[in-house]
Amino acid sequence: MDLKINWYPGHMKKTKELLKDQLKLVDVVYELLDARIPISSRNPSINEIIGNKPRVIILNKFDLADQEVTNRWVKYFKAQGIEAIPVNCLNSKGLKEAIEEGQKMFQEKKDLMIKKGRKERPIRIMMVGIPNVGKSSIINQLAGRKSARTGDKPGVTKAKQWIRLKGNMELLDTPGILWPKFEDQNVALKLAFTGAIKDEIMDVEDLAFRLVEKLMLENMTNLMNRYKLDSEPAGALEMMDAIGIKRGAILPGREIDYLRVSNIILDEFRAGIIGRISMEVPPKQ
Repeated sequence: MDLKINWYPGHMKKTKELLKDQLKLVDVVYELLDARIPISSRNPSINEIIGNKPRVIILNKFDLADQEVTNRWVKYFKAQGIEAIPVNCLNSKGLKEAIEEGQKMFQEKKDLMIKKGRKERPIRIMMVGIPNVGKSSIINQLAGRKSARTGDKPGVTKAKQWIRLKGNMELLDTPGILWPKFEDQNVALKLAFTGAIKDEIMDVEDLAFRLVEKLMLENMTNLMNRYKLDSEPAGALEMMDAIGIKRGAILPGREIDYLRVSNIILDEFRAGIIGRISMEVPPKQ
């Protein structure tokens, strides 16, 4: 499968400039990554854009990832001087720690402001991350309701709105969306597996076939247990046939309903029902 999804250079440049301009208004950046694919879900330009601005990485959907691998990712980012907090955006687990980390980073600046006699203000944050990594869910959890806006701040144009969050924080609500570059087709595939690329633009059967190929190489036990298979199928097609038979996904004439089987596999992988599976491990330091 060849995913030809590309940035227009002008669009990328404009987005970078917009974010760099808005970064001047914030104290801390929260970078959202998918805990199953922390490298593939990260924009390659993010370090250049954020620069020296204090940053916290949120490894979202960690409940779907292999816990031991996620722990290794936390150590990997820590070795780079970045705190990474595993978060489950559906039940808020880990969000308290993420807030506390942001507060810790802001403390020095806050103390300096008080020393200069300036009025104490909330921490101003920005969240960056690719689509479908759970940004909206996290913002709504932190806001305690659906994106309650605080209105304009002095010196901020009307296009820039602030959302009041828990933990004495304000989020700069920005439309800036960052997509990774798809120079590496493996990156595109992993994003498609996890649902970051909409199925509507995909060949779902081909995508499921490629996912099964990968899972058979690295997570065969998960597949065998989930679909209660007695013997290991020879290949990905045979695996899809076996799952189709187990699930009754049969068309007239005893043909396998591959579209139905594909949707079952993709849905169950994305929901963590096949197991807690990480698709990327940290590179060796």
